Amino acid sequence: MAASLFNRLSVPSFSARVRITIALVAVLIGVWAQLPRPAGQSFFADEWLRDRIINLQASKAEEPRILVVDIDEASTAELGPWPWSRETLADLVEKLLTIYSAKGVALDIVLPDARPAGDGDRRLALLAAHAPLVTAQIFEYQGVSETPVRDGQLTGGASATGRSGGVLASGYIANHAGLAGAANVGNIGFIPDPDGVLRRLPLYTRYQDRLYPALTVALLQCCSGGPVLTLPPEPFMRVSYKRDWSAFTVVSAADILKDRIRPDSAHGRLVLVGSSAMGQADRVTTPLAAQRPGLGVHAAMLSTLLDIQQGKAPAPWPGRVIALLFVLLLAGLTIYVLPRRSALASVGLLLGSMLLWLVIAYFTSWHDPHFVTTGPLAAAMFLLAVAVPFQWQLTQLRSRHLLDTLRQYVAREVVDELLNNDLLDPLRPAQHDVTTLIADMEGYTAQVESLPVTEATRLTRDFLECLTGPVLAQRGTLDKYTGDGLVAFWGAPLPNAQHADLALDAALAIVQQVRALSEQRVAQGKMPLRVRIGIESGLAMAGDFGTSSRSIYTAVGDSVNTASRLEQAARDFPHDVIVGAGTVERATRHRFILLGERLLRGKERPTTLFTLDTAPAPAALPMVSTLIDAPAVSESAR
Repeated sequence: MAASLFNRLSVPSFSARVRITIALVAVLIGVWAQLPRPAGQSFFADEWLRDRIINLQASKAEEPRILVVDIDEASTAELGPWPWSRETLADLVEKLLTIYSAKGVALDIVLPDARPAGDGDRRLALLAAHAPLVTAQIFEYQGVSETPVRDGQLTGGASATGRSGGVLASGYIANHAGLAGAANVGNIGFIPDPDGVLRRLPLYTRYQDRLYPALTVALLQCCSGGPVLTLPPEPFMRVSYKRDWSAFTVVSAADILKDRIRPDSAHGRLVLVGSSAMGQADRVTTPLAAQRPGLGVHAAMLSTLLDIQQGKAPAPWPGRVIALLFVLLLAGLTIYVLPRRSALASVGLLLGSMLLWLVIAYFTSWHDPHFVTTGPLAAAMFLLAVAVPFQWQLTQLRSRHLLDTLRQYVAREVVDELLNNDLLDPLRPAQHDVTTLIADMEGYTAQVESLPVTEATRLTRDFLECLTGPVLAQRGTLDKYTGDGLVAFWGAPLPNAQHADLALDAALAIVQQVRALSEQRVAQGKMPLRVRIGIESGLAMAGDFGTSSRSIYTAVGDSVNTASRLEQAARDFPHDVIVGAGTVERATRHRFILLGERLLRGKERPTTLFTLDTAPAPAALPMVSTLIDAPAVSESAR
């Protein structure tokens, strides 16, 4: 009994502790996912999922603030192969700034070598020094190459003294010295992620105690007329790619030089000049597609920075906080909801929560480019892999425990047959034709009042053993113990056509075992024992009755009440077993003795009483053989 009490107290406590531990691990996974990581290092397919979201969100609506001038294959076919003369480049820039009234021009081109012939370099130098023109230089970052390149003459930048931030560079390719007087210079260098996809650009680069802006930042500072952008909180800034390449107005450089474009088409725009030609090797892989022009990355970044500068960027959301709150919701599911649901329902809940998170991540990624989109998904997958199997295993253990408990009340063969029947709910209350047996010890109080507690306990246990063994041996269902007796029935939870005969067989075996126990006690000088048994058959509701906190498998009905009254009536007869008419009608292997009629308590009409005839059966002896003259009196009158 103490061990049983310990199990009831400790098992739920243990399972609750395990669930709490699993939930805490899921929370830790969610927290770990949101911790800052070096650029290029992602958590659990975060970049893959974010790329899918970017593809869904990408807009093809026209970007009216930017003009892309492309030195494409058509231009090189018409004007000659690249590299073009500096005079042609100077003509291109002059036309954009004068005829087309561009607000500013940025060259996504580096010119490390001067050209002695012509005045192209001189014109470009004058434009770079006095016009809204941004020239380019490329930085090589630490760890990219063991032998850093240093070519051309670095220009621009600001002192980094007292300022933090910027991505450390180890080398560069700059323009030739003739362009060293340029007022605005921007970096076009980048580092793709380990999977080769370009998702971030360094807005500022740190080299030898100076900070150099990116090409798009220099263009904004030079020509947009808006506030100067401050250093970002992270070394690299994520390119939003919210506008696809087709959203930008792209014109061929040859069309500009040949005046085939309307002059007002570039008015007031910021212009990026570069090349999408395959021969220029300026191709990168982006979340939107592979082999996109690098010029398109700068255009996407410029569009993003313009939104920030003009206050058109989406309002910031605390993505990490939202993700952590969602993980806490998953932890709550683990602790409070999953234990109350089936394994299939738990899987459905977790899969549903994952789908819900994908929707939340889709909208949150617009407002926060830094949180990890797959953190809650990793926590949910952990719960699918650990919490659901644990809960399923715990349910299996409880089921086995309940089955073991059920086998204490129902014959093992009956339990096994219930399982083999594959019924959805075999213990659901239903009407059955049953035979109920109620047994009790006569004079129990007189038996135990003079005995020590230990002997009284032993007597009760031994007597109940005499009752229980035959019930289970005859495939009966043990309903309950009544102190010094029991209630059992046959015909439920599994129907059995022989339920009446099986109950009578059990009654005979009980009488024999009680008599044997009584003889042992008499031989020890103790009082004899007698068992009183009442048996009746009829329709009854049998099933799992009770409340959500406690239930019992029992049978209720008039035949059950009659069996109880018959057991009480046995005190007035010398017979240990009193049988009702319903059992006599259903029995096929037993003979009975008619005892007469009696008005039992709670009955409006007299009840016919029988007992078992245990004498050897003569040939052709009727099933009901002898009438004993018993007065038909009411129990209430005695």
